[in-house]
Amino acid sequence: MEEVHINTFALSFQNNRLSYCGQDCQRIPSALWNMYGNKVHYLDLSYNNIETLKGLDNFTRLQELILDNNKLEDNIRFPYMPYLRTLSLNNNKLTDLEGLIQKINEKMPALSYLSILSNKACPNQLSDSDKDDSDYQRYRYYVIYKVRRLRFLDSRSISPSERSEAAVRGEFMRVRRPPEAPESPGTHSCQDTNTFVRPLPVDFSSLGKHKGAYGKCRYKYTGKHSEGNRFILNSDL
Repeated sequence: MEEVHINTFALSFQNNRLSYCGQDCQRIPSALWNMYGNKVHYLDLSYNNIETLKGLDNFTRLQELILDNNKLEDNIRFPYMPYLRTLSLNNNKLTDLEGLIQKINEKMPALSYLSILSNKACPNQLSDSDKDDSDYQRYRYYVIYKVRRLRFLDSRSISPSERSEAAVRGEFMRVRRPPEAPESPGTHSCQDTNTFVRPLPVDFSSLGKHKGAYGKCRYKYTGKHSEGNRFILNSDL
C-alpha cells in the first residue's frame, strides 16, 4: 500500500472549510476524506499537481470546490454533487468546453458560480493571445445559454442584459478552436504554464448573501520539502 505524507502545517480545517494547497499532490490524499469527508462544505486544493478527482465522491456535502492551478484535463470525472454552488478550475489543462458543460449539467444541478480562466476552453488572452474580447463574449453567451442557473462566470457576474442576449444568440455562439499543429522538435509553447490565477472579486454583496470561496487568502506556503510535523497514513490509491 502506498504511503501518503500529509503536511500538517499546510492542512487547515475550520468551520467546515478544508484547505490543502501547494503540496504537489497528483491526486486527492485519502487522509483528507478519511478524516473530514462528510464534514466539508468548502474544499480548496489549489496549487497542486492534481490529475484525477478520484475520491472526491467522499466529500458528500460539498458546496464550494476550488481546484485552481492543477493539471486537470478533459478526461476528468466528477461525482454527482447535488449541493455544489461554486466551482473554480482556473489554470488547468481543459480544452473541451462542450464536454465540461455537459458534465456540469449532469453532475452539478445547483451550480451558480463557475470560473475556468487560463484554460484553452475559455477563449481569452489569458489562454490564447490570438483571442480577443469578442471571442470571450461569444464564449460567455454560449456558457450562459447552456448553464442557465449560473449567476457568476469567470471574473464577473452575469447581467440581466447579458442573460437576455444569451437566450437569443447563445445557442449559436460556440467558439470553435482549430486543431493545434504538433510542435516541431526544439520548439516550446508560448503559454506560461506557471501562471497562477485567482480572478474572482472579493465583494459579493451585490449578489445577495453568498459567502463564497473567493477573496484574499492567507496561505503560508509549506511545500512538501518544508520542515514541520508530518504524519503518515496508508492509502489504497
